[in-house]
Amino acid sequence: MSQRFLTIADVAETLNLSQSATRALLSSGELPAIQVGGKRTWRIEASELERYIERQYAATRERIESGKI
Repeated sequence: MSQRFLTIADVAETLNLSQSATRALLSSGELPAIQVGGKRTWRIEASELERYIERQYAATRERIESGKI
């Protein structure tokens, strides 16, 4: 990812989620983002997306190791 900030559409495509599911991640604070301009205009720093993905990998490993999946 060469650009610093991503749109909701960019993140949704990367994670293979809907834009509404991506917005839910932002609203919950699970994926940090900044609001710019209008009410529905968000930007997600590429490094934050990478950290989110790393956290998801770690959580998945923990669930596998504990036998929850």
